This record gives sequence, C-alpha cells and structure tokens, in this order.
Amino acid sequence: MPGANLTRIEAEERAAIVSNAAYAIDLDLTVGPKTFGSTTTITFDAEPGSATFLDLIAESVESVTLNGVELPADVVADSRIELTGLDAHNTVTVKALCRYSTTGEGLHRSVDPSDGNVYLYTQFEVPDARRVFAVFDQPDIKATFDFTVTAPQSWDVISNGVARTVSSVDRLTDEGTLGDHEPETAKRWTFATTPTMSSYLTALVAGPYASWHTEYANEDGRTIPMGIYCRQALKDAMAKDVDYLFDVTRKGFAFYNAQWDVPYPYSKYDQLFVPEYNAGAMENIGTVTIRDSYVFESKVTDALANRRVETVLHELAHMWFGDLVTMKWWNDLWLNESFAEFMSTLATAEATDWPNDWATFCAGEKSWALRQDQLPTTHPIVAPINDLNDTYVNFDGITYAKGASVLKQLVFYVGRERFFQGIHNYLAAHSYGNATLADLLGELERTSGRDLAAWSRQWLESAGINTIATELETAEDGTITRLVLRQSAPEEHPVLRTHRLAVGFYDVDDAGKVVRTKRFELDVEGETTEVTEAEGLKRPAFILVNDDDLTYTKLRLDEQSLDFALRKLPDFTDALARAVVWLSLWDMTRDGELPAEDFIDVSLRALATETESTTFRYALAQMSTTAHHYVASARRGEVLEQVSERLWKLANEAQAGSDNQFQLLKAYLGYGHDADFEANVRGLLDGTLALPGLDIDNNLKWSLIHALADHGLIDSDGIDAELARRDTTENREFAFGAKAAINTEEAKRWAWDQALHNDDLTNSQMEAVAYAFSGTDSRELADPYVAEYFDAIDWVWKHKTYHMAETLLNGLYPGYADPAALVKAGDEWLASHEQADRALRRLVLENLAASRRTLAVHRYNESLL
Repeated sequence: MPGANLTRIEAEERAAIVSNAAYAIDLDLTVGPKTFGSTTTITFDAEPGSATFLDLIAESVESVTLNGVELPADVVADSRIELTGLDAHNTVTVKALCRYSTTGEGLHRSVDPSDGNVYLYTQFEVPDARRVFAVFDQPDIKATFDFTVTAPQSWDVISNGVARTVSSVDRLTDEGTLGDHEPETAKRWTFATTPTMSSYLTALVAGPYASWHTEYANEDGRTIPMGIYCRQALKDAMAKDVDYLFDVTRKGFAFYNAQWDVPYPYSKYDQLFVPEYNAGAMENIGTVTIRDSYVFESKVTDALANRRVETVLHELAHMWFGDLVTMKWWNDLWLNESFAEFMSTLATAEATDWPNDWATFCAGEKSWALRQDQLPTTHPIVAPINDLNDTYVNFDGITYAKGASVLKQLVFYVGRERFFQGIHNYLAAHSYGNATLADLLGELERTSGRDLAAWSRQWLESAGINTIATELETAEDGTITRLVLRQSAPEEHPVLRTHRLAVGFYDVDDAGKVVRTKRFELDVEGETTEVTEAEGLKRPAFILVNDDDLTYTKLRLDEQSLDFALRKLPDFTDALARAVVWLSLWDMTRDGELPAEDFIDVSLRALATETESTTFRYALAQMSTTAHHYVASARRGEVLEQVSERLWKLANEAQAGSDNQFQLLKAYLGYGHDADFEANVRGLLDGTLALPGLDIDNNLKWSLIHALADHGLIDSDGIDAELARRDTTENREFAFGAKAAINTEEAKRWAWDQALHNDDLTNSQMEAVAYAFSGTDSRELADPYVAEYFDAIDWVWKHKTYHMAETLLNGLYPGYADPAALVKAGDEWLASHEQADRALRRLVLENLAASRRTLAVHRYNESLL
C-alpha cells in the first residue's frame, strides 16, 4: 500500500528526540489542476548529534535544507526525509510539489459539474498531513503552525487561525487551477499563528464557498466568530438551515461549558460542509469539516436530521477532548471518540429539540457496538495500536459506540457531578498538551473517591460483551419468590463485569398501553445476582433488565417476558424501553435463538406505530437482513413477497408526508418482490401514482431509478438520460450507483472493472459503484465473483490507499453469494496469508464473519421447518 507506515516504537523514539517544534508552511494552489507547491520551514530542538526523520508524501522534492546546508537527494526515500547530525536548535526547509487527491485524503480537489467550481479541503487524520507538507506526523509532537496560502482571486481560504492579511499577487500560471476557466489574479492569505496543536488537526479549505457568519458570546468574555460554508450549488438549501445549525452550535458551546466549566478555548469556530468526504466530519481546530450530504436539498429521514445535530455536537466536543487535550498515541483514540460520542448524545438529549436521543443511541450506535463486539476481530476499548495501519481499522463500533456506552455506565457508577468535575480537572491539567488513559482515570478517582483500576481492567482493557439473562420463580398466587440475573461471557473473552443497572417492571394500563410500574437500581457482579427488592411483589407482565439502558450488555428475557414482547412491543409508551427490547429481539435473531419470521412479524407490527426515526430506520435494516439472509430457503420467496406487500401497504397507510411514510417507501424499494413493484415505481416516477404529502424530489427520484435498475427495468442509456437532465456532484454518484445496480452479467462486469481500475472516479463515485455492485439480491450474479474477490485482495491492498482499499474490499464483497462458498474461499485465503498486514486480515475476517453468521442463522431457521 502506498505511503509509509509508522510504528509506535518509531514514534516514541522520534518524540524523545524532537521538541519545541514550530512550522511555517507556504502553499501555492495556483500551480495547476493536479499538483500544488509546498514549502515548509520547521524549527525544532534536538539532542546534538542525534538523527530523526520527517514525513512527506510528495510528487517530487525540489530541495531539503538543514541548518543552512542543502542535503543530497538520497535523504528522501519511502515517504521520509532523513535528518542526521542535528544541532540543539535546528531549522529545516523542504520545497516540494505535492499532488491533489480525489480520494478524500490529504488535500482533496473536487470539481462541481453543475457550475465548474473547484473546491479544496484537507483531511489529515490519521497521518495525512504528510500529503501536504513535511511534518513530524504524530499526535504527541505538538507545535505551532503559520500558514501562508496563494490561491485564485475568487476563492476563500480558511484555516485554523484567523486570516491576518489578504493581498493580491501576480496572475496565475497559464495552466491555472480552474479547469477550463481563464487564469485570473491570485490572493495571498497569511494566517495567525495557531495554538500549540497536533499536526493531524491542522486544516486548509479553499474555493468559492458560499458562507454565513455570526458570533458567540463566550463564557470567558471573548466574542467567538462563527462561520458556515458550503458549495455554491448548495447555497439555497443551506440557507434554509443555517440559523438552525448556528443555534445548535451555540447550545453546544453553552452546554459543554456548563458541564466542564472550561470555556471554548480557540479564536473562531467555522463549520465547512465539503464534497466527497470519507467520514462524517473531522474536528480540525476551529475549522470543522463536515460531509456536505448533511446539506439537505431533498427530503431526508428524521434519523439523518437527528444525526446531523449529533455530528455537529460531536465535533464541537472534540475541541476540548481531543484537540485541547490530545492522546499521546493512537491507542487512546477511544478517549477522543467515545467521549465525543457520549457528550454529543447527552447534549442532543438535554439541550436540543431531540430529547429522546438516548433511544436513538440505543437503536443506532449501541447496535453497531454489539455487532462489532461479536466479531472475531473484537478488541478492548483501549486497543493495542502497534502502527498506523492498526489505527485505521480501529475507527469502529468499539472505539465509538461501545466506548460511549461504557462512559455512560461510568457516569452512573461514579455520579454525574463528580464525573464532570474530574473532566474539568483533566482538561485544566493537560491543556494544549497530550495525555493518557491513566491521566484521565487519576482525575476521576480523585473526584469520585472510587478505585477505577478494577473498573478499567473490566471495561476498557478486556474485550467482549456479557449477556445477562433473567431467571424467575413465582408462587402459585403470582408473587415473585426469586428473581436472579445470571451473567455470562463468551469463552474467548471470559470476563464477568460489574454492572450498575436498573430493573423495570412493566404492565398494561387501562388504555392498553405498556407502562413502567416499578424500578430497582442495583449492582450486578459475578455470575448470579439476586434482585431481593423484587421478592414478594406481584409478577409484572414484563421485566426489563437494563431499564433506561444504563449498562452495556446483551439481554435474554425470561420466557413470559419474551412472549409478551413479541405480542406487545408496539404498545410500550417509552421510546428508550422500546429500543432496548427491540435490540434484544434483534440480537436473539442474529444469534439464531429467535425464529427469523417471528422477528419480521413483530417488527412489521411495531413499525406501524413507532415514533423514533432512528429506531424505525434500524428496525427496517435489521428486518431486511433477516428476510434476505436468515429466513429458511423454502420460505424466502414467500416472506420477501409478504414483506414487500406489507411495506407498501404501511407506506400508504402512514400519515401524509410523514417520516414513517418516507422511510417505508425507501425500504419498499429495497425489495421488489411483489407483483405490483414495477407499476408502483414507474407510477411514482411519472406522476401517475402518488402517496399523499410525498414529493418526488431529486434524491427520491434517484432512489426510484436505482430500484428499477436493481431489477433490470432501466438500462444504462436511460440512466445517462436522467443524469443529463441535471448533472451535479450528487447525481453523478447516484448515476454510477444505478448503473452498477443493473442486474445483468454485463452491468456487474462493468461495475467490477470500474471500481477497481477507473482511476478517474472520485472516492464517492467508487463507493457508489462498489456497494451497488454487491447490493443486488441475486446469488446467480454474485456467485461468479467469489473467487475473483479473493484473487483481487492482494492487488487492491498493494495499489490503493487504505481508505480506498477499505471501500473496495467491503463494497465489492459478494455478500449475496453462497455463504458456504464464501467461507471456504475466505478460509483458504487466510491460511495462505498468515503474514499479511493485520489491518488487511481484519477486513477479510470481518466480511467472513458476516457470511459465517448468515450460514449459521440460516441453518437454524431451516431446522425449524
């Protein structure tokens, strides 16, 4: 794989040599459409006579000068620049020509086909600052940064600091950077020196962005300028939401200061919605970049609107936790991400118009964590990170979602006031520096008085997930004589944890609704825990262990409660209780302990009344997996037809223009197994059929086109004709995906070759092609690619960057092929690649784990016939 790896040992050795670093970075964005000029001058201290190296991935290096002496060309090799014979105080200058990316890494360059505008932005996490300037690219060599940028006259340039001066300079070179536009004069932007910070948090965004500006009255008396930016093509859509997003951000500032008593520490706060982004967002100091699919031109689900708020608040939380105080090495990545995930959920629930966000967290983030934690690649929250490639694959459901769940448990364990006092002390003690897990736990121990060493060993340093089952004994009159919670752990991770949780009793009220009637809090320790408070009480209709979702565990309901849940799930009045129960039923389904058709039945009934959009969204996705992969073969066709018909019926019965109606229609488009599918989809497209209150806007139109393609009901020419009507960045991605979805051998061959070998595709276009290739529900089309997939893995890993390799190896995985054939071929690949990079083996192992589960759960459901 291109680009130098960096081991933890190398990073520790370099950090022991380099100190007091400061950067002056001069970038010229007027060189041409493929490359840009990069001149970096770094001053730093070192032990006299020592040696170290800089990181740089460049098209070419013109010169390297160390302490006034130009070094020979051979000091540049393997994306590193060797520096030897260092003085106590050093100055190194590197002049290079670097390459724009179209993969969302380094300095990404995007051309909007709707107006020809060029947009640039950086993405540096994990180690991609090296793609833009020479750097000691690791989190614990913090430094100050002075950026100077030459860019076209019509562009804005935004960086971490405020712009100190902007002046006109000579005309651009003949080639220019504006595609077919005539060259124009340029401006030179000089930015204020940044605070001391890690290199991966530096940022540069440039282009003719539309922008809006306001201020925040910071709690320390300063006025913080705030900005929101997006492409000109999205200006009208953003204008509708900009005041709302500013309001959410202000609420976040106030909420976080109230919890930690540490005012926002930086000079400004810009949020830039950028195209073709690999992640959801990135917490660059004062210059947050966010994927611009969060600018809503078309109708979106309430789940996505909710997620946008969480994303805004997640990145804002990072300004303190991750930016002001940064991990020393990537093994403490979870400290950044888990904390930001927990805090953004808390802030969303308590400070915005999404008060049920913990139900959202349970249905979405926690289900992600449970799935990740049951893979063979599970790892402790504090994961061993030996090198940068290990870091890439640990941006996962354990680092984010399990970690956030565990932090929620910790807050309940030590007490909220004491927890946040510890966070205040931690931020104050380590501001503008680096810290470790031990530093955090030390502060929390001092404020809470609890010994957290054992807690850390159980929750942070041990992998795997526990299961808590309910065991119940009752007397003849229905009173409880014994209520026991039995905790177990998987054989490969035999750790029984201490859980602080609640047990809820639920009954049916006079209106037929399921409501909580009693609640007990207790500590669960070891294999069995008696719930003594329940003895002598009347047995309720339903017992919910982990009421309010306070701990992180799998649940197994007692037999009577399970039967009740399958009958009465739609009648639970509490959104969080419904989410916890639904997730438990799903977990049993994917473990082969609950019949697939039972889960589909209860889900379809509950969807008719569910009010929480994210719970709704995940239930639809889980039901789709169940229907397409888990149902017994003899029943699969009939079940898919029934689900398809039922979803269409529910969509027609849903409230006009509602989120439920919208989600049900989108889910219906993923089936197509009913007799009226083609007529329904074509009718919606041509306007001869309508659902009340639902407009067929741009994105929904493309969803309908994709659905037709997935069933061979539109060809490539028809898709091109649709794109010609409105050629935009988003619609090109939709069109590539639709073409790849066409269910013919020729279309699948085209998609396979495009994804692997068309280097002109952007990262987003490649992703659309890869996932549409494998998304067609046809074993006949998928089976021929089993061998090809495993034959292609080595080539992909060698020739693509990590992010693109991850997209290809996950997106092209032929998951609808015979799972037994996939498992056999995958095992053979693993056996012949024992020495392959750990990150690569992990990608393969996780895809195979899904096929193994499909095979096992399918066999369970076959056995029920």
